[in-house]
Amino acid sequence: MFQKLLEQIAGELSAKNIPYMIVGGQAVLLYGEPRLTKDIDVTLGIGSEGLDRVMQSVGNLKFKILVPEPEDFVRETMVLPTLHEKSGIRVDFIFSFSAYEHQAIQNAKQVKIGAQDVCFASLEDVIIHKIIAGRPRDLEDVRSVILKNPDYDLDYIKKWLGEFEAALGEDYLELFKKTLDGLID
Repeated sequence: MFQKLLEQIAGELSAKNIPYMIVGGQAVLLYGEPRLTKDIDVTLGIGSEGLDRVMQSVGNLKFKILVPEPEDFVRETMVLPTLHEKSGIRVDFIFSFSAYEHQAIQNAKQVKIGAQDVCFASLEDVIIHKIIAGRPRDLEDVRSVILKNPDYDLDYIKKWLGEFEAALGEDYLELFKKTLDGLID
């Protein structure tokens, strides 16, 4: 069911000329070990000013919006949570506003699913997203992805983690280093 939904989402967003990339657990499945994931996270290449276009796409996809006041919720969180009721799969549309997100969407990798090209976050951007999220499951995902894909752009990852570290005051580079301990000699 996930593949069919990914195909439908990609087709709809492409038809509306909305740049996007699949992130989260679905992107980890592309690069890492198979694992259970219950949702689809889609980062959009538009800010919240594009909510009307996204709401049209959500309607076309027949997804249920999960918040009573979507405009207010998106303005506060930059996320539009929806549900594909038939399958029970949650789909979060994440609006972007940073230079990093726009760069990551440009770096997205196209993967053919059915008849549709679906844009997934690059290996490096999956790692960056997971380090910033920082939950134990996310850090395990980073380890899994790196073990399966030892050829990655370390400089790109360090550059963006350093920028997030400076902006948010978190020690992302040290967390990344600790996550890699024991993986790389």
